[in-house]
Amino acid sequence: MDPRLEQSAITTIRTLAIDTVQAANSGHPGAPMGCAPMAHTIWTRHLRHAPRTPGWFDRDRFVLSNGHASALLYSLLHLTGYGLTIDDLKSFRQWGSLTPGHPEYGLTAGVEATTGPLGQGFANGVGMAIAERRLAEEFNRPGHTVIDHRVFAIVSDGDLQEGLASEAASLAGHLKLGKLIYLWDDNLIQLDGPTSTAWSEDVKKRFDAYGWHTSSVADGNDVASIDAAINAAIKDDRPSLIAIRTVIGFGSPNKAGSQKSHGAPLGPDEVKLTKAAYGANPDATFDVPADVAEFYRGAITSGETLVAAHTKRLLAYATAFPAEAAELQRRMAGGLPSGWGHALPVYELGGDAPTRNVSQSSIKALAAVLPELIGGSADLSESNLTDIHEGGRFTATESGRNISFGVREHAMAAITNGIAYHGGLIPFSATFLTFSDYMRGSLRLAALAGLGSIFVFTHDSIGLGEDGPTHQPVEHYAALRAIPNLRFFRPGDPNEAAHAWGVAIERRSAPTVLAFTRQKLPVLPGSITGAAAGVKRGAYVVREASAQAQAILIATGSEVHLAVSAAELLEASGTPTRVVSAPCLELFGDQDAAYRESVLPAAVRARVGIEAGVSLGWDRWTGSDGAIIAMDRFGASAPAPTLFAEFGFTPERIAEVARGVIAGTHRGVIPTPHLHDGHQVS
Repeated sequence: MDPRLEQSAITTIRTLAIDTVQAANSGHPGAPMGCAPMAHTIWTRHLRHAPRTPGWFDRDRFVLSNGHASALLYSLLHLTGYGLTIDDLKSFRQWGSLTPGHPEYGLTAGVEATTGPLGQGFANGVGMAIAERRLAEEFNRPGHTVIDHRVFAIVSDGDLQEGLASEAASLAGHLKLGKLIYLWDDNLIQLDGPTSTAWSEDVKKRFDAYGWHTSSVADGNDVASIDAAINAAIKDDRPSLIAIRTVIGFGSPNKAGSQKSHGAPLGPDEVKLTKAAYGANPDATFDVPADVAEFYRGAITSGETLVAAHTKRLLAYATAFPAEAAELQRRMAGGLPSGWGHALPVYELGGDAPTRNVSQSSIKALAAVLPELIGGSADLSESNLTDIHEGGRFTATESGRNISFGVREHAMAAITNGIAYHGGLIPFSATFLTFSDYMRGSLRLAALAGLGSIFVFTHDSIGLGEDGPTHQPVEHYAALRAIPNLRFFRPGDPNEAAHAWGVAIERRSAPTVLAFTRQKLPVLPGSITGAAAGVKRGAYVVREASAQAQAILIATGSEVHLAVSAAELLEASGTPTRVVSAPCLELFGDQDAAYRESVLPAAVRARVGIEAGVSLGWDRWTGSDGAIIAMDRFGASAPAPTLFAEFGFTPERIAEVARGVIAGTHRGVIPTPHLHDGHQVS
């Protein structure tokens, strides 16, 4: 294009970003000022997108991993016709705006991922590339290519310093995800000052070792060299990292190249000086020259052309492969096939099984009717039991449904989210529940972004036994329940475990955590008829009292059958007792008051909550007159039956506490018994 117009276009991105931050008196102007040329190059010379059809499924994905530079993305979305107005830019970081401080998926058209916590967007892009390859393998046919797109991202020094990104980069190189092209804003500055204060490695050599294609551009304003580097990356079958040497705050006479331009507005005087240095009108704000506006809005026309051409290919594809075309349409629309839930396994009275085994059976059954199901484990597939049988492996040369994430829990969760962002697949990932702490940032972002990611955790309690307190989760239930929009399931028997998988599959707009046991759990009589509806509502009556209930026992997971046995002891001594299984307390809390009252009638104040985790949050369900049998301490190394006995999770103790609640002598958290061996004594 005309060099003068191109320079004016890049200057406009910069000045819009500067004005956006200045209007809010908050934000990060420096990165947009330095990154404008590379962003312009991606968006005008390489990115296949359609501003008026932002959900077009064969579009290239663009991820701004350094989400603090959001003013850069918002400027591009405004200029290229995604519907963001100048008033939206003026409302940056304000209540109810479409331009929050960091990009939010689902809020603003054209935002492909919720980024901000560094490293997340980097790993999300890896998931998007996995999804693209898997879908291309499933649906493309000779002469009919209907899935073929790339993932472009801008990443920062901070992204590359995060361990999360290192894990994701290692896996991406191993899998040879050649559709990944990342441009590194190599500006030598981070918030605390020069990157040299904390960083001296050769980043390119590190990525060479990961199996990436790497290159450099010496001048971040050299569009021709950036373009050439991207073209070379496109031709390489490896993921690519292009190191582009930029100047943070480029053009600012007093703040360029300094952390002073990183996280604060330039200030009115510096804004004018900077605009003058660009050759722009120093007194104009949110100015978009007419020729620049016309140029960028060309993306609307080119996008419509791309969509039209793809639609034509889809029509030809539908003629040649009607079944595949219908399946592709269903998948990309996010619908589920009719009758899929009938595949879930059913367990009869008298049986028992570890719920992790039930999860494996559920995955096998669901995978047969849901070809979009894809996932894997963090080097624990034989313990988590998460393989999709006959689903093939996802490798550098194959695109099967089983992903070997390796011991990379941080990246695994963010990559799972990336697959969900992409669409067309239902992703899950798995590890031990105690390692959910490693994944918490990604779990939180899945909930914030409204992603249907499924996170499977096994070895869900002290019941895992001999591995000891390092592997026995106790505080994790409460920590996961605390995340808004995430639902944590701890099913109490095989039927509940199967139906928990069913709920997770249906939750396409929010993440689900499924926690399963290593030890066997018996089939509860009440689950045979009650679990299908009860699990969907979070809690239900799994055992009714023989008469008007005098006590209610509320339990989750492996403690439910103990509560049922305790109720039988209480009934034998003349105390009618109801047992409530609560596989998902948060989901139960979502129900209307009438349903909650039907399960936990207010008139029955003698309640006992039973869970082998910390007591935090249980008082909501037991009330001020009830009691809680919990684990407000770490576990120990011993066989599971010993641990449950030593920590007081027995039918006899539960019944004893219930009698005390009725008598008024037991209330609140019941202290955990001390261990006889002196370890971890409360």
